[in-house]
Amino acid sequence: MNRNGKTLIAGLVVAVCATACGSDPEPQSPYVKAAEVCDGLFAGGLEKTVEAVTGATSFERRADDDMDRLIGKIEKEYASGRSWSQGGDLCELAAKGSRSVDETSLRFHIYAPQDVNYPGSREGERRFSLGKEAVTNARSAGIYFECVSPRLDGSKNRPARIYGGLSKAHDRGDDLEDVMDNLRVVHAASLAVAEKLECEDNAGLPAELDSDLKELPPVSREAEPDS
Repeated sequence: MNRNGKTLIAGLVVAVCATACGSDPEPQSPYVKAAEVCDGLFAGGLEKTVEAVTGATSFERRADDDMDRLIGKIEKEYASGRSWSQGGDLCELAAKGSRSVDETSLRFHIYAPQDVNYPGSREGERRFSLGKEAVTNARSAGIYFECVSPRLDGSKNRPARIYGGLSKAHDRGDDLEDVMDNLRVVHAASLAVAEKLECEDNAGLPAELDSDLKELPPVSREAEPDS
C-alpha cells in the first residue's frame, strides 16, 4: 500500500473515533417498567401484579440503594431497644405523571407487640395466617413478622418485630383476588428484607404466597362496660 493509501486509512480511523469515541452515552430514560422498580425486586413474575396494584405501566426511575439504607435503619432502631420505630421506605412505586402524595410505597418499621391481633379493622380488611399476621384491603396491605438474625444482637432472646406495609394502592375494589395482589407485593418485599437481614428461616415467610392462604376471622373489640 502506498503512502497516500495509508494516510487515507489513518484519516478515516481518526474521523470514526472522533464520532464514536467522543460522543456522550445516551442518557437513561427517567422512566422504567415494573420489572425495574425497587431495584428489580418484582422482576420474573410479579410485573403484572405490580401494574395492577399501582394502576400504572411506567414508573419514575429512583435510586437503587434504598434496601441498604433501610436495613441499616432497622439495625440501628432495633439496637435502641425501643418497642417500636418509625422505620423507613424500601421504595416508592411512583407512576409516571403521579403526584408525590399519591405514590404507592413500601415501608418497614419495628412494630409494638400490641399491633398484632389489634381489635377492629378497616373497611373491607381481611386477615391471614402469614408471618405473625397479615392484613390487606383495597388500598393497603401489611405483614407482621419476627426476625432472629446474627445482624441483630440479642434477637435470639428478643426477636425483631418487623412490619412491612404497602400504602396507597390503586383502588380496584375489595374482591379477594384484588386485595391478595396487594399482599403479594408486600410478601415479595418482606421476603427480600428478611433475606437481606439474614433472618433465620426467612422469618418464617414462604418462598411463594400460597393461593390457599388461611384466612383469619376479624378480631372484635371488647364490649364497653356499662356505666
